[in-house]
Amino acid sequence: MENGSVKVGMVSLGCPKNQVDAEILLALLKKGGYELTNDAGSADVVVINTCGFIESAKQESIDNILEFCELKKEGKLKCVVVTGCLAERYRDEVAKEIPEADVVLGIGSNTQIVSAIEQALSGERVLRFGKKTDLPLEGERVLSTLPYYAYLKIAEGCSNGCSYCAIPMIRGKFRSRSMESILAEAEGLAARGVKELVVVAQDTSRYGEDLYGESKLPELLEALCRIEGFVWIRTLYCYPERITDRLLDVIAKEDKLVKYLDIPLQHCSGHVLEAMNRSGDRKSLTALMKKIRERIPGMTLRTTLIAGFPGETKEDFAELMDFVHEIAFERLGCFAYSAEEGTKAAAMENQVPEKTKLRRADHIMEQQMFINEKKNRAELGKVKKTIVEGYDKYGGVYFGRTESDAPDIDGKIFFHSEKKLQMGDFVDVLVEDVLDYDLIGTVTD
Repeated sequence: MENGSVKVGMVSLGCPKNQVDAEILLALLKKGGYELTNDAGSADVVVINTCGFIESAKQESIDNILEFCELKKEGKLKCVVVTGCLAERYRDEVAKEIPEADVVLGIGSNTQIVSAIEQALSGERVLRFGKKTDLPLEGERVLSTLPYYAYLKIAEGCSNGCSYCAIPMIRGKFRSRSMESILAEAEGLAARGVKELVVVAQDTSRYGEDLYGESKLPELLEALCRIEGFVWIRTLYCYPERITDRLLDVIAKEDKLVKYLDIPLQHCSGHVLEAMNRSGDRKSLTALMKKIRERIPGMTLRTTLIAGFPGETKEDFAELMDFVHEIAFERLGCFAYSAEEGTKAAAMENQVPEKTKLRRADHIMEQQMFINEKKNRAELGKVKKTIVEGYDKYGGVYFGRTESDAPDIDGKIFFHSEKKLQMGDFVDVLVEDVLDYDLIGTVTD
């Protein structure tokens, strides 16, 4: 069978960083002569780019693998390929427990996907696990996002050593791309019509430490802002201890940098953070959030928290609730602690019961719902610059995002417009109402 007559579909799960890997895989497949399809259910070959970060993500990955293996049994599919974090982390288990998977590739073997599929289609089972550091950090991509935005991965792996996290085991140590290669890729994305650039890594604020001896994120962001074509540049995953005055100065002065920072804090209790191998406490984190807001008025602060970490007492949780109420983050997600095999936290004593973890996470999110309601109501009567994402024909309204909302993570704004709009257009929307986490309004121009 010629490659050109074989249709390949991709299912990519998990984070934006994994999505960039999927886009590089798609480019390799296209270059290898395969026909790409957005409908994985009608493909001859399906590549499942898995997530293996926490239990719920692992289960979603396994469910997807089994679903496509069932389609293969029914004769609707010729080949199932498993790659990504689950394949890397549980290579032996996936290979043994899911024999229907024709190809299992660790992340270090992603560049071999074309030859692996060719072998599988000829009847061989392929299991390849190269060195983590062989994962390509750059290369051609087939963008899977909507055409007006794209992710830009500036580093891979993590060296922070948080006690609850399996990422270093899966992805290896933190390693930055050169600034030259990042800027060259960004130039290419702008030339393709990308208007919103989303900068990602496991820890973007650590960018450049391994190559240049110090964080070069501020310099990188300044250079990205000089590229014509981008309207918004968004930065995700900045660790609190690396948010410097220099970084805040750059965000404040550069018009293209949206006033939005994603800072994964995980907790505020000093002794819980110490057990997590994280720095800081409630006092230092409160001071940092206050400083950011003072230096950059209108800043949207997003964070993620973990409830029910081993040893978290009722007092620790009460302190976390108070902290969330005091800071009143514009965007917040809270997850029940997931004990991951091989991590230090999984072996800790004083594990919190599952029901308690879930209840505590729910309490945080219930409190955040009230905070969001209040924050959204404060937007009534304001005009918000909005990127158009599409049109809801059933509701008869357009929808999009303000600079306070990251793609696929945060809320939306629904709005009416008398003139026809296109995806990727920027419009000014007068906020007139609130619906849960979303805003409702009308185009003013």
